Amino acid sequence: MKWYGVMPAITTCFDEKLAVDHEFMTRHAQWLLANGCTAIIALGSLGEAATLTFAEKEAILRNLTASARPAPAVAAISALSTSEAVDLAKTAEQAGCTALMVLPPYVYRGDWREMKSHVAAIFRATPLPCMLYNNPVSYGTDFVPEQIAELAAEHGNLTAVKESSTDVRRVTAIRALTGDGLQILVGVDDAIVEGVAAGAVGWVAGLVNAFPRESVTLFDAARAGKWDEAFALYRWFLPLLRMDTVPKFIQLIKQVQEETGSGSARVRPPRLQVAGAELEDTRVIIATALAEHPSPRSTAFPGGA
Repeated sequence: MKWYGVMPAITTCFDEKLAVDHEFMTRHAQWLLANGCTAIIALGSLGEAATLTFAEKEAILRNLTASARPAPAVAAISALSTSEAVDLAKTAEQAGCTALMVLPPYVYRGDWREMKSHVAAIFRATPLPCMLYNNPVSYGTDFVPEQIAELAAEHGNLTAVKESSTDVRRVTAIRALTGDGLQILVGVDDAIVEGVAAGAVGWVAGLVNAFPRESVTLFDAARAGKWDEAFALYRWFLPLLRMDTVPKFIQLIKQVQEETGSGSARVRPPRLQVAGAELEDTRVIIATALAEHPSPRSTAFPGGA
C-alpha cells in the first residue's frame, strides 16, 4: 500500500428513500480517481458509517473495491465494540480491500490500555496494511506520538497515521519517533499545506468529494515546494476547506456536492440537511468560490448528479 497523495474520504450517497445508491458511488469514485486521487477511503466519519448496517458496509466495500480497481480501496474500521470492529476488518479483507483505516471505538472514550487493546485487535485480525486514525477532537481519544510509536513497534502492518489533532507539530513529533517507519497523512482539510511543509506525504480529504482536481493540484504544489502556487490556490480554497472542521461537516460537504453537481445533500437522520440561514450562508460561500474559481478545474461529473 502506497500511502501517498490525495485520498478522498468518500461520502455515502443515498437515494430518495435514503437507501445506499451504489451506482452513483461507482461513478463518484471513478470520477475522483480520474481527477488524480490515489485511493478511495470508504466508511469513514464523512461516509456516515455510524448510520449504516453491517450488511450495507459490506456491500459498499464490495462495490468500491470493484469500482476503484486498480487503485486501492481502503476500509475505515469503526464500531462500538472491538468484536464488531474485528469482524468488519475481516470482512473488508474478504471484500478485496487493499488496506484499513483504523479508528478508536466511538462513544466510549477509554484510557490508553483499553484503546491500545482495541486497535491492536484490529491490527491482528488481518495482514492488511493499516493506517491509524487519530482524531481527538471528534472521538475524544488522543493517540499521542509516543503511543503511536509503541503501536508501530509492536505491529508490522501499522504503516501509516492519519493525523487529525489539528496540531501540525504532531507531524514532526511522530517523524522524530518513527523515522521513515510510518507514513503520515493529514486529515484536517484546512491544515494541509502546513502539514505537507512539516513532512506529511498524503491527505485524507473531505472537500475533494466536490473538488478533486483542485485538491490534487494544491497537494502537488505543496509537495513540490511551489509555495506561491500553493498559497494562491489555498487562499481560494480555505473558506470551503474550513467546512471540514465543524460539527456539521458531513451536511456541509454534501451541500457543496449538490451545489456543484457532484452529489446529493441527502444525509441519514439524526443528521438533517442544513436549512434556513445556515443554508443561505453556506450557499454564499459556495457561490463566491465558484465565481472566483481559479484554474485548473475538475472535469465535469459524468452523467449528472
